[in-house]
Amino acid sequence: MTAVVLQSMLTCPECGHATWEIMPTDACQWFHECGHCKAVLRPLPGDCCVFCSYGTVKCPPMQAGAGSCCAG
Repeated sequence: MTAVVLQSMLTCPECGHATWEIMPTDACQWFHECGHCKAVLRPLPGDCCVFCSYGTVKCPPMQAGAGSCCAG
């Protein structure tokens, strides 16, 4: 089994600014404020968190096959 990756590069869809972020393992991250343009990122329809929508790596529960970081 592959190890779960805990870092993901989030890229702002508004300005393209990208930063490395540590993903939480125990909660959804529904919002992230861009450090450059201050846009508030929200998950795209069908995604469970901002990492699944704008990150280079899906959130830890999705990597592990849980189906969602918001599930129970």
